[in-house]
Amino acid sequence: MEYREIQINAWNRREYFEHYTAAAPCTYSMTVKLDVTPLRQTQDKLYPAMLYLLTKTVNRFEPFRTAYRPDGTLVVYQEMHPSYTIFHRETESFSSIWTEFSAEYPEFLRRYQTDVQLHEQASGFSPKPNVPENSFHVSMIPWTAFESFQLNLPDFRYLLPIFTMGKYTVLPEGRCLLPLAVQAHHAVCDGYHLGRFLDCLQQQLNAWPGETQEEPTC
Repeated sequence: MEYREIQINAWNRREYFEHYTAAAPCTYSMTVKLDVTPLRQTQDKLYPAMLYLLTKTVNRFEPFRTAYRPDGTLVVYQEMHPSYTIFHRETESFSSIWTEFSAEYPEFLRRYQTDVQLHEQASGFSPKPNVPENSFHVSMIPWTAFESFQLNLPDFRYLLPIFTMGKYTVLPEGRCLLPLAVQAHHAVCDGYHLGRFLDCLQQQLNAWPGETQEEPTC
C-alpha cells in the first residue's frame, strides 16, 4: 500500500479543508442516472462491471483517494480497492467483502468471482479479513429504482466517497438508466470534482465492452 502524506500548511486546498472540517463540517450527496445501455447489451454482469468501473475511476482522481489513515495522518492513497455488499437471500441480510483491484477487467472479474464464491454463504457483517485501509464502500439496492438517496454520517472525519446503486430502468426507446448516489466530503471534493468523476465514469460506460480497455480522455 502506497500513499502520499499531505502537508496541510503547503496544501493549496488548506483553506477549504479547514472550513469544511472545522467551521462548517459538511458532506453532501448527489444522485444521477447513468446510461448503462452499452453494458446491458453485452453478456457482462452489471454489479462486477460497475465495481470495476467505479474503482478505475476513483483511482484517476485524488479527491476520491484522500483520507485519514488510522493514525490520523492525512494522505492520498495511490490505489483504492472496492469494499462492497453481497446479499444473503435466505437470511435477508448482507455481508461486506472486498476485492483487490486489477486494471485488467478479466483479472478483476476472476478475483471478484472467487471472493463472492468464498463468502456467499458466510454470516456476519465482514467475513473476509484484512480489509485494507485504502478501500472505499459500494452497495446496491437492486430492488428499487430511486430518484434520490442520502446517507447520514455523524463522523465528519470520514473523507472517502460512498457509492450506492439502485435498480436500472429501461426507457421506451431501449436505453437503460442506473441510479447512482455518491456521498462525498466537501473538505476534499467539490461539485466540480464530482462532476469530472461522473463524466469520466459515463465516458467509460459509453466505451464498454470492457475487453477494449481504452483509457478515457478525462
